[in-house]
Amino acid sequence: MKKFGQEFKKFIMRGNVLDMAVGVIIATAFGAITTSLINNILMPVIGWLLGDIDLASWKLVLREAVKDAEGVETKPEVAIGFGVFIAAIINFILIALIVFLIVKGFNKAAERAKKKEEAKPAEPTTKVCPFCQSEISIKATRCPHCTSEQPKDEE
Repeated sequence: MKKFGQEFKKFIMRGNVLDMAVGVIIATAFGAITTSLINNILMPVIGWLLGDIDLASWKLVLREAVKDAEGVETKPEVAIGFGVFIAAIINFILIALIVFLIVKGFNKAAERAKKKEEAKPAEPTTKVCPFCQSEISIKATRCPHCTSEQPKDEE
């Protein structure tokens, strides 16, 4: 049992498992944020724009609820809740749109950073010997081709 515990500890402490755990936690938090955004902000606005429609109440009743003489329900209603299904499709589309916009923003930022890197000219690593016109290292103090001493660069 001790060996099993050591193997499990080794497995759980591997970097990719910890990265995955952090990703799942962040994804859960992101899911809560997007669900709140959709349910509490976007869906009420969509319902209002469509004329105060509550999609969750849209259903096709196959059998009405059966009630006894006192009005107590003895058999529940049987219904196909297609409004809830439509709301779920709208939620999916909105979440996909939000994720797309976030990824697009990150890609744009990465592209800008890459362009900034490319825009900077690379520092020269070679220079031309003033005596023999051969290309030599910028750090050279003597030309390897003509053996002349190189003048000191003024900075």
